[in-house]
Amino acid sequence: MRALKRRPTGFFARADLPTRGASIPTPSSAVREDIAIRDRRVADRVQKFPESVIREMTRIAALHGAVNLAQGYPDFEPPQELTEAAKRALDGGYNQYSITWGARELRDAIARRAKAFNGIDADPESNLVVTCGSTEAMMAAMLSLINEGDEAVIFEPFYENYGPDAIVSGARPRYVRMAWPDWTVDEESLKAAFTDRTKVLILNTPNNPTGKVFARDELRTIADLCTDHDVVAVTDEIYEHIVFDGARHVSLATIGDMADRTITINGLSKTYSATGWRVGWAIAPKTLANAMRRTHDFLTVGAPHPLQIAAVAALSLPESYYAELARSYQAKRDVFVRGLRDAGLDCRPPGGAYYVMAEFDRFPFDDDWAFAMYLVERLRVAVVPGSSFYGDPVEGRRYVRFMFSKRDETLREAISRLADLRDVP
Repeated sequence: MRALKRRPTGFFARADLPTRGASIPTPSSAVREDIAIRDRRVADRVQKFPESVIREMTRIAALHGAVNLAQGYPDFEPPQELTEAAKRALDGGYNQYSITWGARELRDAIARRAKAFNGIDADPESNLVVTCGSTEAMMAAMLSLINEGDEAVIFEPFYENYGPDAIVSGARPRYVRMAWPDWTVDEESLKAAFTDRTKVLILNTPNNPTGKVFARDELRTIADLCTDHDVVAVTDEIYEHIVFDGARHVSLATIGDMADRTITINGLSKTYSATGWRVGWAIAPKTLANAMRRTHDFLTVGAPHPLQIAAVAALSLPESYYAELARSYQAKRDVFVRGLRDAGLDCRPPGGAYYVMAEFDRFPFDDDWAFAMYLVERLRVAVVPGSSFYGDPVEGRRYVRFMFSKRDETLREAISRLADLRDVP
């Protein structure tokens, strides 16, 4: 592990602290350029969204030698079984294209795992599409479903990609607020989001950025609404094995008749700590899978063949691997949430995934960008401004998102740095 760059002794001097009662504005270094690209050759749709704030904060973290608790990737390696399988695949002749929608070996393994863990029946020949990560799977799903002007119901706060996914595909987002602090969903607001233009509902459970794990009764309500309005659900279940306190992940496709109207998306990145491999997949009804295969073909042709073969080893790991994964992350969560609270931040332990949304109302910062830049520039800890997870950025201006998919020593260092928040008047 690369040694963490520590701030110089005396860096956080008393002179650097804000005056009591003063409001700390967004630092000039954090003032973002207008998202418009002033060149008429650039498509209008691309001018409707900025670059990824998450990836932007990773770059800012590198500039300041900060502990990166912004972007959701670990600082530890995938299981050895996975990396060894990749080496064998590279040496074993799997270096040309696979079948466009996925190597048969991997599709078979996905189908077995989906049946055993999720209770989803999937025919490897007709219900599966292997993609370049779950990100491509989501975009391929939206491009395959949406006509210009269709509406997409999206729970907010939401993973920031979903907004551009909707814009690029031509959908109009209809946001349904999950309420702080427990991220509850108002059933009447959810019902009101469905109209005669609703084509898709996007569901991420366990949720990024909140850590909410949707309960079975909530999923039943969602399923009923999708059925009543003839809506397709696209579910991002990439954190399905990272759940805490005895919770159990439930796939929407297993509720009622939702298997016929659900695209279930998953991948290697989070469960197997291989975010750079970019291997994901979608399970869908035959006609929808066929449409996604066409879209996927002309987006990327196919996911990396040797890494697909290696993924078979990941999906063959024993159940003890998944139990230990959840146990390890729960221990990290408990330590990290305690550290955030000790630093004066308001947050709740997430039920799943590896993120914490925290409120910073007790601190005198104008908004989330001011606070995030203060953390990265002064305390050398990078986080994500909460506004990037909302359709209306104003709604997220009192929150920042932390992630805890790090080694214990990395988290301890981050907590130590964040403890200096106690000196802020």
